Amino acid sequence: MVSLDKAVVARYKHGKKIFEILVDPEGADMIRSGAKANIEEVLAADEIFADASKGKKATEGDLMSVFSTADVSEIAERIIKEGELQLTTDQRRKKTEEKRRMVIERIAQISINPQTHTPHPPTRIEIAMNEAKVHIDPFKSVDELVTEAIKALRPIIPIKIEETTIAIKIPAMYTGQVYELKRNFEVMKEEWQKDGSFIAMVKVPAGMRDELFSFLNSITKGEAETKIVK
Repeated sequence: MVSLDKAVVARYKHGKKIFEILVDPEGADMIRSGAKANIEEVLAADEIFADASKGKKATEGDLMSVFSTADVSEIAERIIKEGELQLTTDQRRKKTEEKRRMVIERIAQISINPQTHTPHPPTRIEIAMNEAKVHIDPFKSVDELVTEAIKALRPIIPIKIEETTIAIKIPAMYTGQVYELKRNFEVMKEEWQKDGSFIAMVKVPAGMRDELFSFLNSITKGEAETKIVK
């Protein structure tokens, strides 16, 4: 459970009723982005409030009428995902800058300049984003922000999302790492061979090919086989 001095208020409104919880802003942001997290570790207090600043708790009747449950963890997760985080000015600034860096890094990984067929350097992307006046909402997911940013960048710089399909083969002795492969990359087709090896077609942004190759080398000690299909 996070300490109170680091917590912020997450607020959910339903009609005239207000429900608040005290949460770690970083942990809450991870949950909002779809990551799995332990709600108990994100909460600063195991309570649902009607007014957190006054320590006024929400009644069980109100909780049941709005959420159909009085379970704190279940309600807290919904408040985090559907409500609003009340960040301080400094917290909002830091989170906005963090999201901006993540967006720039992601665009550099997944896009190329179609005129040169090479990736745009992060600095070029950042300059173009400033020129396009791209707004970063600290509460939106990186994927959503990237989509918005690329749309805004198209009139400023030549940019194209290019994906590569790579055929891979993982020897039988290393197939215990297949789960990690699926967790980190998009596996389009897969097939288990009679000898226990695993073959698959993996689709990655062109800028992340080296990341895939590095990952495969690390989990198979360099014994994975790869072939760029297109």
